[in-house]
Amino acid sequence: MSSLDVTSVADISVEPGTLPEKMTAWVIRQDREGEPVDAFQLEEIEVPEPGPFEVTVRVMAAGVNYNNVWAALGQPVSVFRYHPEEDHHIGGSDASGIVWKVGTGVTRWAPGDEVIIHCNQASYEDVEVHGLDPMAAPSQKIWGYETSWGSFAQFTKVQAQQLIPKPRNLTWEEAASYGLVYFTAYRMLVDQCELKAGDKVLIWGAAGGLGVFAVQLCAAAGAECVGVVSSKEKGDLVMQLGATGYIDRNEFKGMMRKGGESPEQEKERFGESRRFAKAVKEILGDAPDIVFEHVGKATFPTSVFVVKPFGKVVICAGTTGFDLDFDVRYLWMRQKQIIGSHFANAYECTKANELIEQGRIRPVLWRTMGFDGVAEAHQLMRDNKHLGKIAILVGAEGAGLGRTEDGPGAIKAEVGA
Repeated sequence: MSSLDVTSVADISVEPGTLPEKMTAWVIRQDREGEPVDAFQLEEIEVPEPGPFEVTVRVMAAGVNYNNVWAALGQPVSVFRYHPEEDHHIGGSDASGIVWKVGTGVTRWAPGDEVIIHCNQASYEDVEVHGLDPMAAPSQKIWGYETSWGSFAQFTKVQAQQLIPKPRNLTWEEAASYGLVYFTAYRMLVDQCELKAGDKVLIWGAAGGLGVFAVQLCAAAGAECVGVVSSKEKGDLVMQLGATGYIDRNEFKGMMRKGGESPEQEKERFGESRRFAKAVKEILGDAPDIVFEHVGKATFPTSVFVVKPFGKVVICAGTTGFDLDFDVRYLWMRQKQIIGSHFANAYECTKANELIEQGRIRPVLWRTMGFDGVAEAHQLMRDNKHLGKIAILVGAEGAGLGRTEDGPGAIKAEVGA
């Protein structure tokens, strides 16, 4: 562990518009990839100057996501493959902060503006950015994972299009906690699946980072949803968030696909999937129109089976494995759709954030840690010892600061994944 003093990380000696030469940052270097507590080290590093159409933001708080557990481990691939021009990696794909300096060409933002940051970057010169979707651009990258200069530092550098006004009803840590997972869930349901009132939705991992927002989006849209969880406590949380009902997956362990099942084992597994489908119908009154997927290998065969004819399975991850194995007859003969989805574009992020500003969607936060806790927070995630979303205080001098308007803040939850 570095001997750098982090007790003064909230103290900045310069006014907005001027950058200091150095900053304190949690840095990963390729020669120490491994467990997060070893890979993340405190270093004093140069403050990045904003280039054209870029902005340097003073980070007030940062959000912790599993992507920088991967960055620490160097698995499944090393992040240095994504940005070989940098010899260091500063992670962090969620942040709230204050615009400190703007590059040439930036007209919408000025030093002093309070913002949150969405994590999609793409080249302004890619034609896809100007008519198709920035997510289709060849240059598309996730900031703070596929790029360096993430949020675990006193300052970060981003493209101007990544900035969104900070909701005034949230504290710094609340505002930093939700972007990556919430904006991903919003694109999946609202844009990719055209979620509407009356839809019936099955949500895997409903108490997790993605799931808590999928449940709230369903409730806000007037859709009914059933959440799959792993405990009664998590079930209680999803009911609080507006779910129609929940199912404890431990009661259906046999439906999980492991791969390499014998014909007899597969017959047993399929029987459990049928039983699960019946339980879903009992709660929703019918088969789901939409299945919200991010678990992958273990659940995907069940998702394809359970969704109604002409229904949609939308997937953004494969936490139990990406090599999927399912009976494709249930797909083509019943004309179901599989939709891949990845994060969100700036417009979707902005529209999603308006629901936060209106108090119709709320962040769900477990724990707020100091800047000295970045490595520990990622190790908690790595060891699955966290109970929900973790925020990190950086420039904020303490928790509870930054709210400038009354309104519902985050839901404090002692569960979640």
